[in-house]
Amino acid sequence: MERIDFLVKGSSPEPYQVTFTKNGSNVSAYCTCPAGVNGQYCKHRFGILAGSDANLIDHNPADVAKVSSWLPGSDIETAWVEVKQLEHEAEQIKLQLSKAKKALAKAMRD
Repeated sequence: MERIDFLVKGSSPEPYQVTFTKNGSNVSAYCTCPAGVNGQYCKHRFGILAGSDANLIDHNPADVAKVSSWLPGSDIETAWVEVKQLEHEAEQIKLQLSKAKKALAKAMRD
C-alpha cells in the first residue's frame, strides 16, 4: 500500500492533514477538516486530486502529481470523471443563465 500525506491551509489556524492511500486499484482520501471528518465534500482532497498544490504548506508538487496519476484505472475514476463533467456543464449553464438574464433585463427596458 502506498500513502502520501499533505499539510494544507484551511479556515482553521492549524493546517489540515490530507492523506491519500493506494492499494491496488483502491484509492482512498482523508482530511482532518470538519467536512472531511464527516465524510462530506472536502475542497482540500478534491483540489489535490485535481492536481492543485495551491494550498499546500509543505509544497510537494511531485506528490500531488503522483496522487493524480493514481486516478486512471482506480475505483474512484468513474465518479471523478462524472464530477468533472457535471462541474463543466454547471459552468456552461451559469453562462447561459447570465446571458438570458441580460436579455430579459434588456427586454424589460423596451
